[in-house]
Amino acid sequence: MPSPIVGADKNGIDLVLIRESTEGLFASMGKGVVTHDEARETLVITRKTSERLFEFSFRLAERRKARGRRGKLTCVDKANVFKAFAFFREMFDEASARHPGVATERLYVDACSAMLVRRPWDFDVMVTENMFGDILSDLTAGLVGGMGMAPSADIGDVHAVFQPCHGTAPDIMGQGIANPSAMILSTAMMLDGWPTGTTMPRLGLLPNGSRRRSIAPSKVVSDHGNSAAGRHGCGGQGSPRCVRCVCCNAITRPRSLESGQLPN
Repeated sequence: MPSPIVGADKNGIDLVLIRESTEGLFASMGKGVVTHDEARETLVITRKTSERLFEFSFRLAERRKARGRRGKLTCVDKANVFKAFAFFREMFDEASARHPGVATERLYVDACSAMLVRRPWDFDVMVTENMFGDILSDLTAGLVGGMGMAPSADIGDVHAVFQPCHGTAPDIMGQGIANPSAMILSTAMMLDGWPTGTTMPRLGLLPNGSRRRSIAPSKVVSDHGNSAAGRHGCGGQGSPRCVRCVCCNAITRPRSLESGQLPN
C-alpha cells in the first residue's frame, strides 16, 4: 500500500501509538454539565494510571530496541497550556529516569501532528492521553492506508483484546469488500506477545521472527485485481477475498510461498 507521504517508500513507516483509554477527557463522558449558557467537561489524569501507562510504554520501547528498532519514546501532551498535562509530563520524566536506556522526547500535540504528516519515520513509540490518542490514532492509520490497514489492541495488566482500529461497518456486511488486513495484523500482534502482566507474554509464539512468513502483498494486488476493494480501505486493487485466501493458504501450505509464487 503506497503511502501519501513523500519519502515513505524510501524511509518506511513503523511506529506504535499508545493511548491511555480510561481517563483523560473521556473520563467525563456522560458526566458533563450543560446549561443554557455554557458546557463543561472534566479532564482527569491520575498518578496510578499514568505510572502504569508509562511503565508499559518504556518496556515496549526497550523491547523494540532489542529487536533492532530505534527504541525511542515520545510523550505527546499539551503541557504548555494545561496543568493536568504538565503533571502528565512530570510523571513521564520520572519514568524516564527509571529507564535510562530509552531515548525520549516530549512534543506538544499540535507540533506532533504536523511532524507526523511530514516525517512519520522519525517516530518509534508514542504515548499520550485518551483524547489526543483518539485523534492521533486515526491520523497515523491514514499514513499507512486507512483504518482498514491499522491493527490495535486494548492491553491491561493481565488480559488484552486484539482487534482492528475500525468499527464493525454493518453497512457493508456480507458484501465481501471489508478489508481484512487490520484483523490479520491484530492477530499477528497477539501472537507476537506484548510486555504486559503475567499472562500475555506466554502468547509470544513468534520469538525473533522464527515462525514468521512474509506474504508478497504486491503479488496479491497485481494477480487479483478488484477495483471495489480500493474504495473500502484495501488501498488499491487487491480484493479482500483474495487477501484472505492468500493468508489462509500461507498458513496451511507455507512451502508454496517460499519461491514468491501464490498458491492457486
